[in-house]
Amino acid sequence: MILEVCCGNIESVKGAIEGGADRIELCRDLELDGLTPHREMIREAVRLCRPAGVVVHVLIRSREGHFVYTDAEVVEMAGEIRMAVAEGVDGVVVGALTADGDIDLDACRRWVEAVGPTDGHRCRNITFHRAFDVCRHPLEAMEQIAQVGCNRILTSGQQPTAEAGIPLLRQMVGKAHELSATMGRPFTILCGAGVTPENAAHILKATGATEIHGSLRTGLVSDAEKIRTVKTACR
Repeated sequence: MILEVCCGNIESVKGAIEGGADRIELCRDLELDGLTPHREMIREAVRLCRPAGVVVHVLIRSREGHFVYTDAEVVEMAGEIRMAVAEGVDGVVVGALTADGDIDLDACRRWVEAVGPTDGHRCRNITFHRAFDVCRHPLEAMEQIAQVGCNRILTSGQQPTAEAGIPLLRQMVGKAHELSATMGRPFTILCGAGVTPENAAHILKATGATEIHGSLRTGLVSDAEKIRTVKTACR
């Protein structure tokens, strides 16, 4: 089981490390559902996480609101990706839709290109974020996301919480196994939204997933004790 903790500040990063998180998703302005963190924040998170063996993924989202981006916004986020990669992150988290609710493949390709070659490079992960949860035709969209170069989808199964989304998440995990076999590389489903110490193990067992995502906060800071509880419950 891999536990990813969403961290909106450096104190949360410290809590995630203390609690034994496997990976963090770093962002800022969680009240806006997360935006691209500043360079200094990324640098400090990498500095703290690297010695602890905690993987650092960075959310790339230039503004709040919907996931239909202009060409200028796509270019801006490509620059943010290059900045994050230069700071030594292990992965980036992106997502874009067309006005019709389909995956914006052109934007995703440009962002994958901005990450650069993975061979011999530390940044090897590209996660498609919860824009997926408002897309049309989710199983078809999975194939497109995999083919464009992403290797993970963060999703609640198109429901308000991952627990409510278990039926679709179970289907998605099965399809992810098929895509992994077809492509010859791992493609995974990361279950997120409304994850708590009380329901994390149930979500994983009911879906067959091996990765789960939550902020696990008390107030504005990720709670090391809640993180430890989830890790213990999901062993």
